[in-house]
Amino acid sequence: MSRITLPSGTPAELALPDGEPSRGVVIAPDIMGLRDLFDAMAADLAARHGWAVCAVELFPGQEHLALEERMQTPLDVDRVVGDLVEGADATGCDRVAVIGFCRGGMHVYQAAGSGRFDRGVSFYGMIRVPPQWNSGRGEPMEALARPEACPVLAILGGRDPYTPPDDVDALRQLPNVEVVVYPEAEHAFVHAPERPSHRPDDAADAWARTVRFLAV
Repeated sequence: MSRITLPSGTPAELALPDGEPSRGVVIAPDIMGLRDLFDAMAADLAARHGWAVCAVELFPGQEHLALEERMQTPLDVDRVVGDLVEGADATGCDRVAVIGFCRGGMHVYQAAGSGRFDRGVSFYGMIRVPPQWNSGRGEPMEALARPEACPVLAILGGRDPYTPPDDVDALRQLPNVEVVVYPEAEHAFVHAPERPSHRPDDAADAWARTVRFLAV
């Protein structure tokens, strides 16, 4: 595993398996961006599943921003999706999935419509762009409805205020999206074990579903 710089100048973490990778996977981190948590995740997924994994920084040049500032930073959808596509190229694989968490999960929906990815897994990604991030472009539902959009697995918590029931119902109407809701889960219940919202059993089930979904 090693830090690399994408052609755009964005930092990324690249983890390669021993031997030929079975597929590529790009990780879109949560709102706090690329850090030790995602370095370790990339390394584990590469070693455990034989994937070539590239985790991409969401806030290049702004890594110093506090959470409150990140929450008010509008989306640059073209840059983010472009960086995720460059991360796919960095894996060296033709067949590449994109997975993401929280804000990164929303970017999975947007990237799914790019035509570069063969699968997407969104962990509690916002289904509609929150007002403070809205730049007038990049609505997830619009990207998912494109003809070139790849199949997506949406993993959601039943008690997550960032994915209200009406949005979940709208997501269910898309033929290329499989929605799985864990009724008792709140936001961010899978990827960060140190959080109070973490649910080990639900997290293990969600990862198992993810691995099966990407085993194509």
